[in-house]
Amino acid sequence: MSDVIRLPKSSSQSRNWSTEIQTELLRKSLHLLISMVPSMARWNFGFTVALLASGILVYAYSEYLRLQGFEVVIISKITSMAARRRDAGRFVMGPVTLGLGALLALVLYPEPAASIAIYALAFGDGLSSLVGKSFGNIRLPFTGGKSLEGSLTCLIAVFCSAYALSRNAWRSFLIALIATIIEAFPTKDADNLLLPSLVGLFAVYLFP
Repeated sequence: MSDVIRLPKSSSQSRNWSTEIQTELLRKSLHLLISMVPSMARWNFGFTVALLASGILVYAYSEYLRLQGFEVVIISKITSMAARRRDAGRFVMGPVTLGLGALLALVLYPEPAASIAIYALAFGDGLSSLVGKSFGNIRLPFTGGKSLEGSLTCLIAVFCSAYALSRNAWRSFLIALIATIIEAFPTKDADNLLLPSLVGLFAVYLFP
């Protein structure tokens, strides 16, 4: 008799779901760290720009080395842990587009548009994905599997952060709605670039 014990399908699915959530938690913790950028820029704009740019370059080089079989202490380990299944054996672009998205918002837009755009990336995109993966049951059509629960989280998160900066409820709701629509498109890692760039563009006109 075989000694192999077959796990029930439900147990296997539960483990896969748990692994996905752990991966998403790690990935979105990086999104939340981006929320520090506006405060750092107010303290020292040039230093913040240089830090973002150098971080992107260091990560890109360490990722290149990882694909060549050389591990860079800490960075390669975190990248492997945070990589989704679709990223297996490939250059993980998420941290690059995340850093570039924040950098573009910072250098292209004045305040408060730059901060609103970066907070939309940090909280709107970050929390919506985490909630959607954890609790999302109602799938939205034409979004590549994104959920209503995740989109509502994005709407609330962007509204709260925009209102905290502007104290204008109507304009904050409008920018949150725009951010939610942009985030719902199935653009994968490109949303790290599109979301802050487009939200910042609209925010320039809504929050002069």
